Amino acid sequence: KLENCRMRKGWGIEMTFNIVCMSGDGIGPEIIAEAKRVLNKVAEKYGHSITYKDILMGGASIDVYGEPLTDEAIEIAKTSDAVLLGSIGGNAAISPWYRISPELRPEAGLLKLRKSLNLFANLRPAYLYEELQEACPLRENVISDGFDMVIVRELTGGLYFGERSTNEMNGMITATDTLSYSEKEIRRIAVKGFETAMKRKKKVTSVDKVNVLDSSRLWRKVVEEVAMDYPEVTLEHMIVDNCAMQLIKNPKQFDVILTENMFGDILSDEASMITGSIGMLPSASLNDTKFGVYEPSGGSAPDIAGKGIANPIATILSAAMMLRYSLGLEKEAEAVEAAVKQILKEGYRTVDIMPQDKSRCSFFKQVGTKDMGRLITEYI
Repeated sequence: KLENCRMRKGWGIEMTFNIVCMSGDGIGPEIIAEAKRVLNKVAEKYGHSITYKDILMGGASIDVYGEPLTDEAIEIAKTSDAVLLGSIGGNAAISPWYRISPELRPEAGLLKLRKSLNLFANLRPAYLYEELQEACPLRENVISDGFDMVIVRELTGGLYFGERSTNEMNGMITATDTLSYSEKEIRRIAVKGFETAMKRKKKVTSVDKVNVLDSSRLWRKVVEEVAMDYPEVTLEHMIVDNCAMQLIKNPKQFDVILTENMFGDILSDEASMITGSIGMLPSASLNDTKFGVYEPSGGSAPDIAGKGIANPIATILSAAMMLRYSLGLEKEAEAVEAAVKQILKEGYRTVDIMPQDKSRCSFFKQVGTKDMGRLITEYI
């Protein structure tokens, strides 16, 4: 934004950015703090200015306002350049947040955020660092060459946003959830998938359940129409259950996986685990402008909250995606990613990515949340 730019002697253009931070629940505040530390270092090094506005979301918002995300919070988010999101929710078995109406529970705030900001495209890169091959649960011969994929998931349609009801019929309680997609919803996410592939290895694997679902039959039809505009991109179709198996059998075959909301939710979590830990997987949720919400793919992990052992790397890499996609700062994003890679190369690990083979642990150095953030920041 031109009004946010000015010349700075010795550096060129200095940019000023306004970032909304929604730390959320559980480990959210801990990992967001380390992402902000990294962003502040980037701003210092490259001559930018970042201001933050902290907003409550999830259970933290319920405790104060009685709802997981207020309309005021949405309006503040709309005026920012991007949103950095931590994690939301708690232990459903014991938390009072899950003894209220479903539309007021923490996860409802996330759905409201996506819908209100029109965040229809979720990008989740899954990349196996050479330094983390020992943390991958797959056999060495399966992942010897590594893998590098992006899951492009439709985020504001499908089963999660369809009509739903729970009623008593003939003396029996019956629950209904509706899976609905329009041609427009499918087309815009398909375009995002093919555009992403054009910047990578030019292959799209479209995932559906065409043998059962009408929504998948429409999905496949529209995807094939969009593919005609991208002749350089190879398109293949894959049934979702086969895709789940292929991610384990041969993950390196994938470049861009394009899929609907629920399938993408499940497959991206599976992909995160073969990277070594869900604590390594960043994500970006984008609308049709440069605005986006950036968050780690993992949950709030209430069992380890406050212990200082959560892995902040997914959140830090999400901040790097924010630098690239919403702020247009490519070299700054690359600096963060290079720092993460270097720290892993030097053997630093949070507990979730420590090798299981105890005989190899002498090389590795286990660190906590704050130390991992500090190390990455110092390398930048």
